[in-house]
Amino acid sequence: MARMRFVRELQRRRVFRVAAAYAVVGWLLVQVATQVFPFFELPNWSVRLIVLVVLAGFPIALVLAWAFDATPQGIVRTDAGTPVRGARRGAVFVGLVGVLVAAAAGFGYWRWHAPGPAERSSAATSAPTAQAPVNDKSIAVLPFENLSAEKENEYFASGMQDEILTRLAGIRELKVISRTSTKRYESRPDNLKTVAAELGVAHILEGSVQRSGDAVRVNVQLIDARSDTHLWAQTFDRELKNAFVVESEVAQQIADVLKVQLSPRESQALAMTTTQNSAAYDHFLRAEFLLRRAWDTFEDADYGGSSREFEQAIKLDPDFALAYARRAYDQLGRHWQNRRLSNAEMEEVKGWIDRALKLAPDLPAAHAALGYYHYWGFRHYDAALAEFDRTLQLAPNSIDALSGIAFIHRRLAQWSEALDSLRRAMELSPRDNLLSSETGTTLLILRQYADAESELRRALDLDPGDTNAKDFLVRTFLFGHGDVTGARKANTPPPPWRIPYHNTLAGDLLDLVNERVYPDLFERRFDEALQQWDSAPRGSPEEQLTERVARVAIKVIANDRQSLQGECAALAPMLAELARKEPDSLSVLQQTSWVELCLGHNAAAIAAARRATEVLPLKADAYFGVYQAEGLAEISARAGAPDEAIRLLGQLLSLPAGESVTLERLRRDPLWDPLRNDPRFQKLIQDGAEKVGP
Repeated sequence: MARMRFVRELQRRRVFRVAAAYAVVGWLLVQVATQVFPFFELPNWSVRLIVLVVLAGFPIALVLAWAFDATPQGIVRTDAGTPVRGARRGAVFVGLVGVLVAAAAGFGYWRWHAPGPAERSSAATSAPTAQAPVNDKSIAVLPFENLSAEKENEYFASGMQDEILTRLAGIRELKVISRTSTKRYESRPDNLKTVAAELGVAHILEGSVQRSGDAVRVNVQLIDARSDTHLWAQTFDRELKNAFVVESEVAQQIADVLKVQLSPRESQALAMTTTQNSAAYDHFLRAEFLLRRAWDTFEDADYGGSSREFEQAIKLDPDFALAYARRAYDQLGRHWQNRRLSNAEMEEVKGWIDRALKLAPDLPAAHAALGYYHYWGFRHYDAALAEFDRTLQLAPNSIDALSGIAFIHRRLAQWSEALDSLRRAMELSPRDNLLSSETGTTLLILRQYADAESELRRALDLDPGDTNAKDFLVRTFLFGHGDVTGARKANTPPPPWRIPYHNTLAGDLLDLVNERVYPDLFERRFDEALQQWDSAPRGSPEEQLTERVARVAIKVIANDRQSLQGECAALAPMLAELARKEPDSLSVLQQTSWVELCLGHNAAAIAAARRATEVLPLKADAYFGVYQAEGLAEISARAGAPDEAIRLLGQLLSLPAGESVTLERLRRDPLWDPLRNDPRFQKLIQDGAEKVGP
C-alpha cells in the first residue's frame, strides 16, 4: 500500500511528466551539441561535458518536480494533498529548469577546470589555420588509394600523389598543404568538410591508382569541400612508360579549374617531365617511399635502401636531375641523423647536386638539397639561407625550405624568428607532428615549460610514435618540473632505441645514458638504470660501444669506479683508435671523456670534453653547442675542476638552454653531487637566475 501511495504521489506531482519532458529537452540539447560544436571547432570534450551534465541534471529535475510547481501565480511549493494545475506547462517548465541548472553546473565546471590562457596559447600556436579565413585557392592532395592487386604497389600510388603535390607546390598563387599533414587521412574520407577544416583548405584532391603489368589507370577528382561539390574528375589510362605524364596533366587541370594565373616559368615547370625512362621512374618512386621510412626510423638500413634505389634510377637515366637532387638530400639526412659521411662521401654528394643543377638550374629540389648541404654538412648558415630563399622563389609551398629556415634561425640563437618561421611552416602543414615537436623543443629551450609540454603532447596526439616528441617531453618533466613520475608516463610505452641518432647529439649525459634510462638515474636507482640497457640492441659495433660507455657513466655517477677499471682499460684503446680516424667526432670525444674520467685521468677527460666545445662552439650552434658546453661542465664537476664547471653552469643558466641546464636539474640530478656543497653552486640555485624567452 505504501508503494502504491508513493507512485500515486509521483503521478500527482507530475514527476513522470517532468522526467519525460527533461528527456526530450536533454536529447535535443545533446543533438545540437554534436552537430553544432564541431562546426565551431570546439574540442571533443565539450560535447562529452554536455552529455555528462544532462545526465547529472536528471535527478535535479526530479527533485525540483517533487518540491515545486509552475502556476499562473509563479513558482510555488507543492504540498502534500494540494492539487497540481497546469500540469503539462509546469512539467515542461520544471524540466527546462533542470536542464538549465545542469548547464549552469557544466559552465561552472568549464570555468574552473578548462585550460588556462597559458595552456590555450600553445594550442593557438599549433593550429594557426583554425582562426584564419580559408583561402579560395587552397588545396590538399589526399593519399592516393592503391587499387592494384599487388599491395606492394603502394609505393607507386604514394609516389603519384607526391609528384602531383610537388608540382602544385610550385604555383605561387596556390596554398598547398604538405604531404606530411595529408598522409594522416584516408584516400576517400566520409567527412570531407572536417578534413578540409583541419587542414585549412577549400579544395580536396582525391585519387586512386591501379597498376596491372604495363597498364596504369589513375582516377582523380577535385572537390570543393565547403559545398561538397565535384569540380572536376578524370580517368587516365596509360601505359607504364607514359604514366609519369599524368602528373603534369593533373596539375595543369587543377590550375585551370581553380583559375590560377600561371607565370611562364610555372607553366614550363608544370609541363616538364622528370624522366622519359619508365624503369628509372619506378626506381625513383621506390626510393622516395624508402626515404620517407628512413625519416621515420632513422635506421641506417632504410637510408641504404633508398640510396640504392636512387642509384638504380640514375644508372637507367643519367640525365634524371630530380633523382640526383633527392639522392643528395637522402644522404645528407643520413649524415645529420644517423652517421657522419666521410669527406669523400660529402664530395660525392656535392657532385650529385652540381649535376642536378646543371641539368635543371631551376629545380627546387636541387636548391633545397644544396641548402641542406651547406646547413647539415658544414653549418654554413648564410649560404644555406640563400638556397632556401631561392627554393621558395621556385616552390613557394616548400616545407623543406621553410623548416630549414626555422632551424637555422634556432642555431643562430634567433629564437623569435625561429618560432615565426615554424608557424609559417605549420600554415602549410597544420597536422605535421615534426613541426609541432620542433616547436615544443624550441619552447623547452626557452624554458617555457607549460607551452612546450602542450606542443609536444600535440605532436604525440598526431603521431603517438613520435620518438623526438617523447624524448623532449621526458626532458620537460625531468628538467623543467623535476617530475620523475610524469617523465616515466611520457615515455610509456618507451620508443625504440635510437643509439646512432643520440650519438649525433653528443655532449649531454642524458643523450649518452638515453631518455628511457635517465629517470632511474635521476632518482638514484642505478641498478635499475643498468638493467634498462639489457634491452638495448647490440647489432652494430657502434651500438655495442655506446652501451658499454653508458654503463660506465652510470657507475661513475653511482661512485662505483673501482669495479670499472678493467672495462675502462679495455675501452680506452678502442676509443683512441676511433679518435685517430674521426678526430672531430662529438660522440667519440664524449665517450672518451667518460672513460678517461673512469680511469682517473682527469686532465685527459677534461681535454676531450673541451675539444668537443671547440669542434662545435656555442657561437656556431646555439642549439647543439649547448650540449658540448654542458658536457664540459659535467666532466669538470667530476674531474676536480669545480671552478670551470660552475662558470659554465652560470653561463648556461643565463642562456636559452632549458632542454639541458635548469634549476630543477641542478637541485636533484646526482650528476652534480660533487658540486653540491660548494657555496658558489648553492648560490647559483638560490639566485634562481634562469634565462626565460628570447
